Amino acid sequence: MIKIAIIIGSTRPGRNGEAVARWVHEIASRRNDAQVELIDLKDFNLPHLDELRPPAAGQYDQSHTRAWAARIAPFDAYIFVTPEYNHGPSGVLKNAIDYLYSEWNNKAAGFVSYGVSGGTLAVEHLRLVMGELQVADVRSQVSLSLATDFENYSAFRPRPHQETSVNAMLDQLIAWGGALKTLRTAPA
Repeated sequence: MIKIAIIIGSTRPGRNGEAVARWVHEIASRRNDAQVELIDLKDFNLPHLDELRPPAAGQYDQSHTRAWAARIAPFDAYIFVTPEYNHGPSGVLKNAIDYLYSEWNNKAAGFVSYGVSGGTLAVEHLRLVMGELQVADVRSQVSLSLATDFENYSAFRPRPHQETSVNAMLDQLIAWGGALKTLRTAPA
């Protein structure tokens, strides 16, 4: 069984991401092929990247970086729940990703996005970042429209077919996460 972190990628007051992440967590928790946990970036209060050395060095001076690394490292795969701001992911999510390097390597990522156009451009941006971090991102994604999956652009009311989209993404994520776990645990 693999471990999946569902990362809430917004800390904005009145954010939609928490409701979306809890919904994804509820769906994923019904499965018996993965363990899932919610991770809220609000709990880490990461300032703008403040480490002296690049994350690839793996030498963290700041206690908040060490805490973030310890929280992220044990997982086999990640689901990034991201809003789309100005055709990209939130700055706080990008900053949190940039803090680490090896903790992300050889793992899998899936995406649940939301925005006026479903957040698809934010995911495209994150796919480029994942490639640089040696993270295999899965093709299936969940794109939630503020106009049709939210009442008055704020109360989360996903259309019924969106649960199918979550499970399709999870199917791919669990398969890739399991395959990459064998790579990380293979004898040298």
